Amino acid sequence: MKRFAILFFLGTVFLNAFSQDDDLKFILDSIVNEADLLYSYEKAVWTASDILMSNSKLRKNFGGYVVSHSNDSIFATFIDKTQKQRIAKYYFTKADLNIPFHSETGLSPLTETEQELVDIKIKIADQLSKKKYDVVFPHNYSPNLVLIKEKKEFRLYILMGTSESDIIPFGNDYLFWANSKGKITNWKKFHSRMMSMPTKGPNGEKGTMAVHSHLKSTPYITATDICTFRLYGGLNDIDELMVICTATDKYYKYSIKTNSVVVTDEP
Repeated sequence: MKRFAILFFLGTVFLNAFSQDDDLKFILDSIVNEADLLYSYEKAVWTASDILMSNSKLRKNFGGYVVSHSNDSIFATFIDKTQKQRIAKYYFTKADLNIPFHSETGLSPLTETEQELVDIKIKIADQLSKKKYDVVFPHNYSPNLVLIKEKKEFRLYILMGTSESDIIPFGNDYLFWANSKGKITNWKKFHSRMMSMPTKGPNGEKGTMAVHSHLKSTPYITATDICTFRLYGGLNDIDELMVICTATDKYYKYSIKTNSVVVTDEP
């Protein structure tokens, strides 16, 4: 009887361990999947913006953009200054975000989907000035608002961008959830401040890994961490990101090459 109790106890421990491992894998897989979508949206806009801004006529009438997707295709739509018409649209596959496989330029009516995204983006942005959200944009950094539609609800991420070289602009990132009318229903600030990381040492030596830590309020590596790192770390040939999370006492190591996260108890 005693031996049976010990075996039962050990079996329970092993099952709990496997269950915890499965739960963590599910969480991390979900984070990487969301980061993939975020990166696809932002990288498509980067590429499309460079193309659009090289055209003086389009550049003069530029009034914003929205992004959408269907399966493995990403669509970057640029709107005029009245925010009522489309001036250009660029089509990408997730497999190649450096060159659009199709493009359309010239004034044309927005589709119903595009108009909805424009309207919702404006409505959410108008609410961000409320004091409770504590949204601030540091000097020399520009906010990138990434709106994603999920059925009848929306997610709006705010990521920091920078034109400075040799910098990865981690931190000061947010996520807002909104209903079908564009009213914010919940929100999350992932990092308490900017944590920009130089990609070179004081003597110009090249960095090999990006590292930062999280407070207990953010227990895992985030989709915003991964997206920002892929955008800026990739420009500087840095492949690995290490995030130290005080809530779990774990080290989360992300690799661009494998697009995956490995969890360890020590660096």
